[in-house]
Amino acid sequence: MNTVVNLPPLHAGNAKLRLGFGTWWRCAEIFYAFYNEVYEMEYSHKPVMADECISGLDIDPNGIYVDCTVGGGGHAALIAERLDEGRLIALDRDPEAIKAARQRLEPYKDKVIFINCNFSEVKQILGGVRPKGALIDLGVSSYQIDNPARGFSYMKDAPLDMRMDQRQALTAYDVVNGYSEERLEKIIREYGEERYADRIASRIVAARENAPIRTTLELASIIESAVPELPRASFRSGYRRQRSYSHPAKRTFQAIRIEVNGELDVIEPTIRDLVDLLLPGGRLAVITFHSLEDRIVKRTFAELQKGCVCPPDFPICVCGKEPQVELITKKPITPCRAELEDNPKSHSAKLRIVKKL
Repeated sequence: MNTVVNLPPLHAGNAKLRLGFGTWWRCAEIFYAFYNEVYEMEYSHKPVMADECISGLDIDPNGIYVDCTVGGGGHAALIAERLDEGRLIALDRDPEAIKAARQRLEPYKDKVIFINCNFSEVKQILGGVRPKGALIDLGVSSYQIDNPARGFSYMKDAPLDMRMDQRQALTAYDVVNGYSEERLEKIIREYGEERYADRIASRIVAARENAPIRTTLELASIIESAVPELPRASFRSGYRRQRSYSHPAKRTFQAIRIEVNGELDVIEPTIRDLVDLLLPGGRLAVITFHSLEDRIVKRTFAELQKGCVCPPDFPICVCGKEPQVELITKKPITPCRAELEDNPKSHSAKLRIVKKL
């Protein structure tokens, strides 16, 4: 569908350049605004480490597979095209993702079952079905980030929302305007790993006393005012030490998004449910995009591999728990140089794979 748009002047609104610390990312903001006005927003998905995922899942053409986060259907298409009598069950909590995936996977419609749900419900959804493999891609889709109406981005003005599932009640507005200063500081520090969490939380609470904080750019501006600038001479070295300096609001927006969607709470139980469901020899692949997710996946895989939970000083095992998985990836797989150049958003991705014993 072709769309005629009127481009905003580059000097208008939030596209003004600022001196000092923020100049370079304001330049990026100008390009970002221009790009999104010129090109129609579509739900697309460039699958991260696609070859590594497909190889790691060791697809059985007659097996049942579960894509727990189908998104735009990138990984799902690669799985579906390798199936003969097998089937793919495609899950996503975002109805727009399901709609987009249906369109992308139209050539495989006889092999794919779409279900709009949170992947934490996978055990109830599958019932007695035993899959041969499953994939969880924990990344937030480009469509959700880039679509200003969803309120995920600190680069475009929009109502504070950040819900992956538009049917849920809790929004970013509720978190920002309703949480106590102590609770805000806790989630910003823990989920955003932000060193200035106390200053940011204090500035948010002070700002909302005058009027509710309603938009993404309003919140981003408040965060920016709370984060001290790096001295010009040490900017580059400081950036290398802490990636948060790509934008002062990056880590806080991540923290609020995680809180709104309960992203971390469902990872471990879902992994354990999937391992229980998998057929012997079946594989589970999980892609993470930040250290909080990866720690949970790494720890859970290690516990499932170990089995026994007896204290180390016990001479023999009395718990009776056996190892449930074998680690296929002793260390996480990361994107190759070519993929990083082609898809910079993949830079923080890590892939871990286990096989059910």
